[in-house]
Amino acid sequence: MEAINTLEYGEVKIASEVVATIVGLAALEVKGVAGMSGGLANGIAEKLGKKSLSKGVKLEIKEKEVIIDLYIIVDYGTKIPDISWEIQNNVIKVVETMIGLKAMNVNIHVQGVHFPQEPAKQENQ
Repeated sequence: MEAINTLEYGEVKIASEVVATIVGLAALEVKGVAGMSGGLANGIAEKLGKKSLSKGVKLEIKEKEVIIDLYIIVDYGTKIPDISWEIQNNVIKVVETMIGLKAMNVNIHVQGVHFPQEPAKQENQ
C-alpha cells in the first residue's frame, strides 16, 4: 500500500517502503535507540543496520491515516517509557510534516537491549 496525497493538479504517491524508511530514521534520531529490529525470526531478534530500516517498521496505511508499529533495540540503562514517548512524538511530527499523513497510532515494541562492549582485556606477558 502507498500513501496518496491529492494536490490541486494531481496526486503524489509515496511508496510504503519510503514511508517506513522515514519512520525508521525518525526513531533512530532519539537518543537511547540502539537500532531497529526485524522482529522475532525463529525466536531471535535480529539487529539490523541502516540499510534495513524499513524491516523494523510495520505500517498500515489507510487513505490519509497510518498506524505504525516500530520494533526497536534500546541501549542498556535507557528508561523505556521515556524513550517510547519521545519516539512516538518524533515519528508523529515527521510523518505529519514530511508525508502529510495523520499518525493514528505509533506502537513501540522493544525487542532487545544493547549492552556496551567491554574493552578487550589485555593479558600480561
